[in-house]
Amino acid sequence: MPEVRIVAKNFMDMVAALPAMKLDKLYGSTFICEAVLRSLPPLAKKYVLQMLFVDSPVTAKSMEEWLLADGYSKHKVSIDRLLQLRVFLEVNDRKKETSYKMNTKFQSNMQKYLVFGGTLPREPMPLSVTVRLPTLEDLEAYALEQWECFLLQLINSAQAERLTSFSSSLMRVFQRGLLSARENEAPKLTENGFQFLLMDTNAQLWYIIREYISSSEDRGVDPTDLICFLLELSFHTLGEAYNLNTLTDVQKHAIKDLADLGLVKLQQGRKESWFIPTKLATNLSVSLSDSSSRKEGFVVVETNFRMYAYSSSKLHCEILRLFSRLFLSFSRMFILGSQQRHQQSQRTSQIRCFFTNVSSFQVASFIVVDKHSCFPEPFM
Repeated sequence: MPEVRIVAKNFMDMVAALPAMKLDKLYGSTFICEAVLRSLPPLAKKYVLQMLFVDSPVTAKSMEEWLLADGYSKHKVSIDRLLQLRVFLEVNDRKKETSYKMNTKFQSNMQKYLVFGGTLPREPMPLSVTVRLPTLEDLEAYALEQWECFLLQLINSAQAERLTSFSSSLMRVFQRGLLSARENEAPKLTENGFQFLLMDTNAQLWYIIREYISSSEDRGVDPTDLICFLLELSFHTLGEAYNLNTLTDVQKHAIKDLADLGLVKLQQGRKESWFIPTKLATNLSVSLSDSSSRKEGFVVVETNFRMYAYSSSKLHCEILRLFSRLFLSFSRMFILGSQQRHQQSQRTSQIRCFFTNVSSFQVASFIVVDKHSCFPEPFM
């Protein structure tokens, strides 16, 4: 996919950027420790397991003796990452020799996890209470519908079948660079907003979650509490129901926002209420380098600048309409063309592109990312 100026960090980058006190607080959760361990480079994982039951510091020179001749670069990357995440702490002795000691809170929790195993703070609800839960296919369709509805509202589409009333906390996330509003005018997509639409779903999700956490202190919520809950959520079982009464007040507020984004589905029974994690939630600990979430391309472009979008998604159509004109619409196909080729709409097109800040490079990038499989590689 093309490079965009918005950087959608993953959770481990966010965790590493936390102050030492808050980072140590996070390591009070066994599942945070496990998530951090999973995210480490292979050599860093090896170091953690080797030193897990070693209480005294290990000198840097001693660790270098463990290396093969060509392994120093990987060793340096691993040590830097362990120090960033405060899994390792740097210690200098009287001889001013550098040594590494494992974070005692992280070490203690990982020892308990390996010896006794780990359990989630909540168990799935019995089927006798929930009766009939949605299938995995239904959950996936729900998550896609919610996410597309969110993106449609971001585009400010007038043709969305159903607009979700997002909370004030989510609206503040939208306004942090994705939307801009002039006086007495409706919010419009910014240049960064269009770049956001070029990202794959995984990267979009990370960006929204990052901004949601970054703005949490404005709402009086400790960001470490949110990070802990969201990473913990990724260890829940896809499609299982979990009682809402097991959540804290902060978590109950957050779960409603997550439901708007399609990360969980909320359901109400006769006496109990529960949430069901979707694939978006259980993939929260997946690296951004994982391209499994990318969809099959759907755009075909002719040399006369006419485009055929083989999709039934209104979202795809609305993105294309940001820089083109819709000619015909069928159940699973849209036919669009360059607005610049029509004199009567040329001025309108120029004004619209000026205010949405859609550049020709961004348009080309979008087409490359979402090109139909009929195009040969390399394309453009």
